[in-house]
Amino acid sequence: MLNLIWLCLILAGVVVAAGNGRIDIITETFFSAADEGVKVCLDLIGLMTLWLGMLEVARQAGLIRILARLVRPLAVRLFPEVPPEHPALGAIIMNISANILGLGNAATPFGLKAMEELQKLNPRPDTASDAMCTFLAANTSCITLVPATIIGVRIAAGSVNPTEIVGPTIFATGFSMAFVLLLDSLWRNFIKTRRRVF
Repeated sequence: MLNLIWLCLILAGVVVAAGNGRIDIITETFFSAADEGVKVCLDLIGLMTLWLGMLEVARQAGLIRILARLVRPLAVRLFPEVPPEHPALGAIIMNISANILGLGNAATPFGLKAMEELQKLNPRPDTASDAMCTFLAANTSCITLVPATIIGVRIAAGSVNPTEIVGPTIFATGFSMAFVLLLDSLWRNFIKTRRRVF
């Protein structure tokens, strides 16, 4: 669908340029945009290497484990069907902690491990369990304290204050995570009530 939208936008641009007698601007824009895209990518390589390296040092220094201790009480309440000492809960906590720090690369292995362990607890292996749905919701809407990628893109684009996005990002991701988890809880209670009635 997105490709269709892009195609329509490009065709509309070509038609408008041709209608105004400026068809030459199409070729010029294509080449300048491609050149700009390569420059932004090269700028991002250096910035992302520096930023991710700093976060990796923080990870190896135990920052994720410290954060995991803080997240654990919340995780136990969010996943009541997962035993507190089960490996699934540990992987979930580590995944959420890595996501909070903006360490998407570190979060992915924990997320895969969490799903693998949750599947072992799933009474119906052909259907996602409630815990799996809650984890997926928490993972995709997780609050982010350090939006490293966005900061890097803003620096590459020449932003005067690239870190001003941190506050709005914390607010937006915090709100989205709270809303999604509330929705998940309400839906789960609705389904349980419906099963009891019928």
